[in-house]
Amino acid sequence: MIEDVDLDDGEVAVNFDGRTVSFLFGELDTLVPAYAATIHKSQGSEYPAVVIPVMTQHYAMLQRNLIYTGVTRGKKLVVLVGQKKAVAIAVKNVAGRQRCSKLNEWLAEDPLVGVNINTR
Repeated sequence: MIEDVDLDDGEVAVNFDGRTVSFLFGELDTLVPAYAATIHKSQGSEYPAVVIPVMTQHYAMLQRNLIYTGVTRGKKLVVLVGQKKAVAIAVKNVAGRQRCSKLNEWLAEDPLVGVNINTR
């Protein structure tokens, strides 16, 4: 909960369960409501309890790495809500998405980079 906004110092005081933390205005994009954080946004964070909806309607998101990341965010409690079939699909899906970038091409063209890049 926001306790105070200091326009002169450019700070916001936020209360986290009785502990007040000050943030500069430029840091406010780091605040994410934990009740609505996505697995992507939660990477590198931990929460006391995590609830992960796993439904076949979310077929594109049913990937093993996302389930793993979501499950490992919970410190004390993790609950998967949804369909057993969706969990099975996610656990079996190790493919993930191929990242499309020009990084290999750029590195191969740079004469200053003394790295041999092998592509599949």
